[in-house]
Amino acid sequence: MAKYLIGTLNNISEKGLSKLTDNFELVEDVDKANGIIVRSFKMHDMDFSDDLLAIGRAGAGVNNIPLDKCAEKGIVVFNTPGANSNAVKELAVAGMIMGARNIYEGISWGQTLEGDVASNVEKGKKQFAGTEIAGKTLGVIGLGAIGAKIANAAEALGMKVVGYEAFVPHPCLTADVKLYDSAEEMVPECDFITIHVPSLPTTKGMVNKDLIAKMKDGVIFMNYARPDLIVVDDVVEALESGKMRKYMTDLLEPEYIGKKGIVATPHLGASTAEAEENCAIMATEQLMDYLENGNLVNSVNFLGRVTMERAAGSDRHCFLIKCDKDADTVSEKIKGFYGDKLLGFAGSKRNDFGYFIADVAAGTEPFSCDCVIKSRVL
Repeated sequence: MAKYLIGTLNNISEKGLSKLTDNFELVEDVDKANGIIVRSFKMHDMDFSDDLLAIGRAGAGVNNIPLDKCAEKGIVVFNTPGANSNAVKELAVAGMIMGARNIYEGISWGQTLEGDVASNVEKGKKQFAGTEIAGKTLGVIGLGAIGAKIANAAEALGMKVVGYEAFVPHPCLTADVKLYDSAEEMVPECDFITIHVPSLPTTKGMVNKDLIAKMKDGVIFMNYARPDLIVVDDVVEALESGKMRKYMTDLLEPEYIGKKGIVATPHLGASTAEAEENCAIMATEQLMDYLENGNLVNSVNFLGRVTMERAAGSDRHCFLIKCDKDADTVSEKIKGFYGDKLLGFAGSKRNDFGYFIADVAAGTEPFSCDCVIKSRVL
C-alpha cells in the first residue's frame, strides 16, 4: 500500500503529528502532499495540485482557506471545533474580569509612574475602581462548545446567566441558563454580553446600533469569536457615548489601537500549548480517517459528518460530487449501478456538493458519472 504524504503549514504540534501511523509520511513540499495540516497560514493564493485530497485546519476558523475553490477541486476541508474551547473560555472569563475591574487601564497607568510610586498609587487608584461580577447577569450569544463552557464558569463565579442559541445548546452546558428566542430579547437584561457564533451571512454585523440600543447603559461587551460579527463604527460610537462601558476582544484590528474603552488582545484565544496539541491531534486523526477510510468528520465544505463501518472484505468507493440539488437521484444511480454488489451505503449533500461512500464486493468497478468531481477506491 502506497503511503499518504502529509504536508504542514505553520508549526504543528508534535503531539498531533505523532499520531500519524506508518501509512503516512511527512513531506516538506506541500505540492506533493495528499493532505495538509494548517493553522493560520493564508491559502487563498495557493495553487492546489491534483494529488491534494484534504486539508485539516488545526482550529475552528477557516477564513484562511478557500472553501469553494477546494470544493470545486474535490478537496475536503476539515476543522476542529471544540478542541480549543477551554482555552478560549479561560481568555473570555479573564477578559470579563479585566473589563469589570479596569485591570488593563490600571496596569498601563502604573507603568507610567515615577518618583514616590507608593504615594502616587494611593492617590490615583480610585480612578480605576470597578465592579464585581458576582451577582451580575451575563448574556451568552451562542451556546456552542465555547459559549456553554463560559456559561458554566460564570455560574460557578456567582453570576446569573442568560442565553440565546439559534440551534441546540452544546451538551456540556450544565449551568441554569434562561434561554431567549432572540438576542434582541436577551440583551436588555445583561450587565455583560459575550458572543460565540460563526461568521455567516446571518451573523455578520449582528452587533450593530440597533442591537446596542437595546442593551443596558454601561454594558461590557466581549467578542472572542469573529471580527465581522460587529459593526466597528457602531461599537466605537457606543463607547464614546457611554452606552457601552468596554469592548473586550481577542481580535486586534488597526482601528482599535488607541481607542478608549477597547481592550484587544492579539489573537491569544487558542495560543496555549494544550489547545494547540488538542487541535493538532484532532486535525491529524480526522485527516487520517478520511484518507484511509473515506470517513468525513467535521468537514466544512462538503458534509459535516458522513461515516460508515467498513463491511468485511469489501472495497470502499468514495465519491465527491457536484449534485446541483439532485443528490437523491445521484444516490439512486449509485445504488442501481452496484446492485447486489452493494454491501453498505452512506452519504448526503450540502448546497450543491455531495459525498457518498459505497462498500462493494472486492474487485467491483467504480461508479462513474459527469457529476463526480473526484472518486477513490480504498
